[in-house]
Amino acid sequence: MSFENAKKQIANKPVKLARFIKFNKPKDRAFGRAVNKCRRCGKRRGVINKYGLLYCRQCFREIAEELGFKKFE
Repeated sequence: MSFENAKKQIANKPVKLARFIKFNKPKDRAFGRAVNKCRRCGKRRGVINKYGLLYCRQCFREIAEELGFKKFE
C-alpha cells in the first residue's frame, strides 16, 4: 500500500494521521534517479541533467531545436 493510499484511509482520524505522517513519510532524496523529474511531463526516467536541462529524453527530442541544439550528422 502506498503512502498516499494509507493517508486517505486515516484522513478522518487526526491523531492517527499526525502520527502516521511523522513516522511513515517517504524520505527526501539527495541523489539518484528519484531526485530529478522532467520539467515538461514529470517522468523520472531518462532525464537529461546536463546543462541544467531537466527534460526527459523524449521531451528533449521534441523541443531541442527550440532550445538551440542542432542535429549532428
